[in-house]
Amino acid sequence: MQRVIATMSISLDGIGSGHNQTEERPFGDAPSELLHRWMFETPDENRAEIDDIVSAGAYVMGRNMYGPVRGEWDRDWRGWWGDDPPYHAPVYVLTHYPHEPIEMEGGTTFHFVTDGIESALAKARDAAGDRTIHIAGGVSTINQYLAAGLIDELMLQISPTIVGEGLRLFEGVGPVDLELISSRGASLVTHVRYRVRHPEGERA
Repeated sequence: MQRVIATMSISLDGIGSGHNQTEERPFGDAPSELLHRWMFETPDENRAEIDDIVSAGAYVMGRNMYGPVRGEWDRDWRGWWGDDPPYHAPVYVLTHYPHEPIEMEGGTTFHFVTDGIESALAKARDAAGDRTIHIAGGVSTINQYLAAGLIDELMLQISPTIVGEGLRLFEGVGPVDLELISSRGASLVTHVRYRVRHPEGERA
């Protein structure tokens, strides 16, 4: 059965991104270099988790994670990741403004979905086959899927830093019942994986 997994790097106080995003600062005011040190400074130590993050059959992300462009698409923006994004699978971007699909190198194609989170997830399910679907962020997108009961697992990378202000995972989501699947500490991060326990008879 397909699993829907939300994955995110957060601080100890639950911040995954900051306010005031710009092209030069994809994570806004949040110190992204601290939240993601584990990925760039110690990749060998965290190779299994990095590979897991980019192993899905399809992805869903919010428009702010895709880029800093607001309102109508008035520029040729193709994502933060260069010509060969790491996903190598279909990526469904939530937006209020229609856009033609953008095909990138390596098998990544960005599709733009204007009719909500459930529609984006349905499209990702169709594309993923029997592989997992990752809700790749940002914070508000994951919170929307959690609040709607559409997440099966959380895969969190918790960095040993306190940010204080920013966009916080679980903010406004309400009660979430989690079951620990695994936990592994590394020098710059703790990898924690939870199963989201849905009421009997309900599932994402």
